[in-house]
Amino acid sequence: MKQVWIKHSARETDPPITGRDRTGVAVILLQDVSKRYADRQDVISHLDLSLEAGDMAFLTGHSGAGKSTLLKLIAAIERPTRGQIVVDGSNITHIRRNRIPYLRRKIGIIFQNHHLLHDRSVFENVALPLRIAGYHSREISRRTRAALGKVGLSSKENANPITLSGGEQQRVGIARAVVNRPPILLADEPTGNLDPELSEQIMRLFIQFNQVGLTVLVASHDVDLLSRLNIPILRLQNGRLVENSINTVCPTAKIGHGTQNQSRLHGSNQMV
Repeated sequence: MKQVWIKHSARETDPPITGRDRTGVAVILLQDVSKRYADRQDVISHLDLSLEAGDMAFLTGHSGAGKSTLLKLIAAIERPTRGQIVVDGSNITHIRRNRIPYLRRKIGIIFQNHHLLHDRSVFENVALPLRIAGYHSREISRRTRAALGKVGLSSKENANPITLSGGEQQRVGIARAVVNRPPILLADEPTGNLDPELSEQIMRLFIQFNQVGLTVLVASHDVDLLSRLNIPILRLQNGRLVENSINTVCPTAKIGHGTQNQSRLHGSNQMV
């Protein structure tokens, strides 16, 4: 039986986060998780899920199945009504508000609506997480230009986001999500407003990031596109996980105090 010992929360002194592959360690772990809003049935109901380092999966299901809520729970945007949630070794079920910024440094989040700042250049939009984290200006420039290069937007760094196409704006959002080198990427319907060709380009970007060691979870309702990409599927129906082709559900993994179990670290190419 696999046991996963979990520390309680991220610390300011945690080492810098980079994409990495830790065989057998659950970087996203949900045990018997439910989420209920006031005067409503459970949006998420008794859900067990485990994703290991380097896993990638598409999260799908009908409108209202709970896809966005599940991603928000993993990112501590929402709190569970019941159950336990662990992200990158930290039990975030009852995470204090002042600890959430440290958690978010480990998670890159991409939204359907890009949430770009139109009073700043593309470069400054991507650099924002690094400036908030207090990086030196030289490191900010290096990482930001590397992230823009990864998404094919090196020539657009001085442009205003409003002048870009929808696909280009989404790629700016992806660059901003990975510039801080998080081990986890979450994307909520990132292709919802794009045509089929651009949608496939964006999905293949996520596959490339997964190939260098990131754990990637993408919510999408585009069944035709998902079927062409041959990536494991997690399917929600009325808040319950009814299909899990990644085959890593681990409801018996142990959550508690103590030190995370040791595992072998594998080198991987850096994203940016």
